[in-house]
Amino acid sequence: MEQSVFDTFRKIEVEKPVDKIIKQLKALISSGQLNPGDKLPSERKLSELFGIGRTYVRDAIRKLEFYGILKTHPQSGTIVAGFGIDALEGLITDVLELEGNDMNSLVETRVILEKSTARFAALRRDEKDIVSISKALSEYEEAVKLGQDTVEHDLMFHLKIAEASKNSVLKSLMLIVAPDIITFFKENDVCAGDKPNQALEEHYKILEHISNREPELAEEAMYNHLKGILNKEF
Repeated sequence: MEQSVFDTFRKIEVEKPVDKIIKQLKALISSGQLNPGDKLPSERKLSELFGIGRTYVRDAIRKLEFYGILKTHPQSGTIVAGFGIDALEGLITDVLELEGNDMNSLVETRVILEKSTARFAALRRDEKDIVSISKALSEYEEAVKLGQDTVEHDLMFHLKIAEASKNSVLKSLMLIVAPDIITFFKENDVCAGDKPNQALEEHYKILEHISNREPELAEEAMYNHLKGILNKEF
């Protein structure tokens, strides 16, 4: 079949706010306007400068922190880490590529991470963790009953489990992959219909096994909860 001239068209990718923030920081670091040890303005100030919500600023900083490009000190704020420019360029490129189109890879990564967080949470959780997870689950349930969007409530439940795992790297990885998945799910109504009610039952089962310190069953329950989004055509 003869190829049409229109076959050369390519899908237009709308750049996300987090990508734009990362690119601006990359340009400042590459040009030498920001150097290792330089302190960034506060999240509130960056939000004003970028003209965008603090959530986007926080997500960008969190991702750059994970890759060692930025470092936040509780008392003194966020500074540029001491990497060489070449290494820094490569790391930022990796972040932006991770933010790209491969939703299936992000989902697969999430499932791998969450099976581990559920297992470790069952082994390591304390009573405060159970309270935190239960509170997040109650807020999710309330959103379901009111017919509200549940995607962010769902994420909070899963993040509280990651905290209970007592593994900061697993939690950081969750924070890396989760924002894009949330955005995609919202834009494509992945959690529409009766799925929130079904997820609610599955959440309670996961919490039950974590509370009972049953790592194998907690891991299995988490996999059963998430397996429906595996092998989907995104």
